[in-house]
Amino acid sequence: MTSHDATAGPEEMIFIPGGQFLMGSNDFYPEERPARPAVVLPFWLERHPVTNAEFARFVDETHYVTRAERPVDPRDYPEATAEELAPGGLVFQQPGGPVPLNDISGWWAFVPGANWRQPTGPDSDLEGLDEHPVVQIGYEDAEAYAAWRGRRLPTEAEWEIAARGGLESAPYCWGNDMVVAGHYMANTWQGEFPWQNLALDGYGGTSPVGAFAPNGFGLVDMAGNVWEWTADWWQVGVQSMSPCCSPRTTAVGGGEWSAAPGERFGRKVIKGGSYLCAPNYCLRYRPSARQPEPIDTTTCHLGFRCAVSSNPPLR
Repeated sequence: MTSHDATAGPEEMIFIPGGQFLMGSNDFYPEERPARPAVVLPFWLERHPVTNAEFARFVDETHYVTRAERPVDPRDYPEATAEELAPGGLVFQQPGGPVPLNDISGWWAFVPGANWRQPTGPDSDLEGLDEHPVVQIGYEDAEAYAAWRGRRLPTEAEWEIAARGGLESAPYCWGNDMVVAGHYMANTWQGEFPWQNLALDGYGGTSPVGAFAPNGFGLVDMAGNVWEWTADWWQVGVQSMSPCCSPRTTAVGGGEWSAAPGERFGRKVIKGGSYLCAPNYCLRYRPSARQPEPIDTTTCHLGFRCAVSSNPPLR
């Protein structure tokens, strides 16, 4: 591949030309403000989130053990119970009726034994889910996979310019309207979150990658399906500290929302929203939307995709 060949690149990756764009939004949540100019160099981004089949190949070749599968050091979490110290992850549990939206314990629970192979707990598996995004992935797990592929995680700005698909200020990856010609354009929540899931888009949980139309760059699942890790630390005092639909684990132990690189359990920016995002609670399946996520957290609605720098930068 030459430095000017934007048609040939790493397998299953899309060339993103970069440039200046308007990052963020003044129209939605406080953490997206202010809308401001940002500049991104050209790069490549994987067309879809990493799938269960792709992550399985990584584990088969490297024998990697993910964070959710490892024993937990009680010294890291002195206030945790014995059950909370067991290997596991956070799992969405749909309540039978309306619950207060200011208490995420009404629909999130730590489930021992939940991991990427068993995303909702020991009674679950990956049968029929090879082409669904891998979930229950911690930040270090995503980094390890990316390094194995000779890739990296995208920055927040890279992720956002890619998600916009060439549309400068549209609220969604595909334009101005959530539903186009009667079709839902992403895997999100329809109904009253968290108790009423109408699944009008055809999916009550994750969907196979590419089940919905690509954006203007040819990328799929840049909205909904699963949240995605980015490389950027969440900065205290710059953005809103509301956790919305990005749950805290017991591991955080009441600490501040923070993201200093030297912190043991800082927070990274995640992007894209998920199948659990709904207008009445978490309208975050938009390019400018963002959330802080503790790097020691794994959940059933968080995955990732990889990037590659254009080297030398394309002009």
